[in-house]
Formats: sequence, structure tokens, C-alpha cells
Amino acid sequence: MAATRARVSSFSRNVSTETSQNPGLKHGPNGTMFISSGIPDLDKILGGGFSLGSLVMVMEDAEAPHHMLLLRNFMSQGLVQKQPLLYASASRDPKRFLGTLPSLASLKGDKSSDLSHEKDLRIAWQYKKYFGEPQLNLNTNNGGQHDYCNDFDLRKPLDRQFFSGSNVDCVSINDSPNLTALQDRCAGFLAKFSRNEGCIRTAGRIAIQSFCSPQCKYSNEEWHMLSFIRSLKGMARTSNAVVVVTFPPSLLSPSCSKRLQHMADTLLSVKTIPDEDKELAKLLTGYQDMIGLLNVHKIARLNTQVPVILEATTFSLKLHKRRFLVLECLNQAPVDGSSGSSYGTSGGCSGSTKTGSLDF
Repeated sequence: MAATRARVSSFSRNVSTETSQNPGLKHGPNGTMFISSGIPDLDKILGGGFSLGSLVMVMEDAEAPHHMLLLRNFMSQGLVQKQPLLYASASRDPKRFLGTLPSLASLKGDKSSDLSHEKDLRIAWQYKKYFGEPQLNLNTNNGGQHDYCNDFDLRKPLDRQFFSGSNVDCVSINDSPNLTALQDRCAGFLAKFSRNEGCIRTAGRIAIQSFCSPQCKYSNEEWHMLSFIRSLKGMARTSNAVVVVTFPPSLLSPSCSKRLQHMADTLLSVKTIPDEDKELAKLLTGYQDMIGLLNVHKIARLNTQVPVILEATTFSLKLHKRRFLVLECLNQAPVDGSSGSSYGTSGGCSGSTKTGSLDF
């Protein structure tokens, strides 16, 4: 398939418009390839998804297991796309975790229609005719068919047919005295997706849950853990796979936590919010529907030195109808009777024409 290439100069990014033959892969700028995170909103924030060959690290919150939502969607997306998966955790029987993975949402489009209706309510009905139909599924292909990224229903388990085959490998790191066995398993898994081959037939996924869990015997050997992550990142860089590792920074020393964050290509963190924080409820709209916050600290930059600048780095985690995981920009509640605007459309502080206590 012939690809159309954009004009390239010293001040423009080389963005390829070529489409992948594999529905689970997407071409990105500068020769990169993406796989979906399993969350359409997160794919949009990251510019397409997780870059092949990258290390994604998620900092856990000690008060709530919100990182499990990201990990479950990531694993389910790979299994639906028939992409091989290696899952490791401190559980004695990690295969049980596969039974908690979310199922594919129904094809009736319930979520899309509900979100469309909710978005339309923000526009006065008399002006609706001047706006086109909202574009919701921005990360899908083939005219709305969820081929690249699917919606998952968190209330229904994934069908066993997706993880009963040989594409899933589960590893328990509970009784391991060190990380040598896990490193060998990861090396053997990533060797199947070497970049030496000309075409990319499929991509692999590695998910490591609670890497520094106190149940592991090596949890006190911080230099050993740093060496493992450094080696894992090097192996992932030369493969067509993505590695997602969650870890609790509160259980590590500040220096070790900073080193792990520095080695990540894409760095995310999740944080819970109090149920009855009246001050925060006054500042944010839709506070009652939030279950937590997602912070994007760093986005992978492969084959480029151009930094990625986001319009917002903190997003609210919401469960739409307690079924679908969605991310939204934080919207400031109206103050003094004004009609509040979202973070993405509001102007900077220096450009404000209204004087007030918050102007500087």
C-alpha cells in the first residue's frame, strides 16, 4: 500500500498517514507504531496509544486500587486483539486475575449514544443545529467499528475463549527470591517479537502488577529491582511489544522511586479523591461522579527530540453508569454566577481581562 508523506522541513514533524493492515496496530509519527491502552480517552490523550517498544509505568495509590482499572483494560484489549500476553503478579495464582478482566461492550452503541446525549446537553438546544454531530470514537477505524480500541463493560467478565488459549502466560513472583526467573521469562517472551523481521504481524503485551509488593522476597533489594527495570526497558526497546508495570511508590525510598519514574517512557499515576471533600466539590463540576484522578507525567518520545506538550495533565476518572471507564478534563465550577469553562478552552491567567483574587 502506497503511503502519502507530508512535506518535511526543519520545522515540521514527519507524520505518516499510512494505515496498518493489522487492526490492533496504528501508525504514528516518526515511524512509530501504537497499540491501544484499552481506554479510548487515554489513547486520545497520549496521541494514539502506547508506542511499541516503550515502557509504561503506573504509580499506584495506597488508598485505592484504581491502577487495576488501567491494567485490566490494557490486558483485555490485547486478548481481544489476539495479541500474546505475559502477566506477572505477587499473587500465588495469577490466573484467577484473568477472570476479573472486563468484557466487550455490547454492539448496540449504548455508551456512545449516552455520551452523545450527555455532551449535547452542554449546548443550548436552540444552537444545536449549528453544530455537527459530535465525534466520539476518535481512536477507532472503519467508520466507528471498534477495531483498534474497544469499549469494555466492567460489570461483565471477559469470555473465557479469549484467554483459554496459548497466547496467555501467567507468572507468580510471590515465592521468587529474586527477579532472575521473571527476567528470563520476559526475555523469552520479547524474543518472539523481535524487530529484525520486516513486517509486524502482531504485537506483544507484558503486564506486571504491583512490582514492588511487600509479598515479594526481593522487595528490600532496590538496586536489584532497578537493574531489572533497566534491563526490561532495553529488551522492550528492540521488540514489537509494550510493557506496563504498576508499582507503589509509597513503599520505596524516594531515590528509588525517582529512578523508576525516570526510566519510564510513559509515566502515569492514579490517585483517589475523598468521598466528602466539600472544598473540592465547590471547585470542580461533576465531583460526585469522580472515582479518582489520573495524572500524565510523561509521554513516550521515540525517534524524536520534540517534547510532547499536553493541554492538561490531570484528568478525572469516571465510571459511566458504573460500567465504562472514561476520562475527562477537570472543569472548574462557575464562580460568582459566571458560566464556567473547561480547562481546554479557558485562557491563560496572563490573558484574563477580568480582575479578581485569582488573577496574577
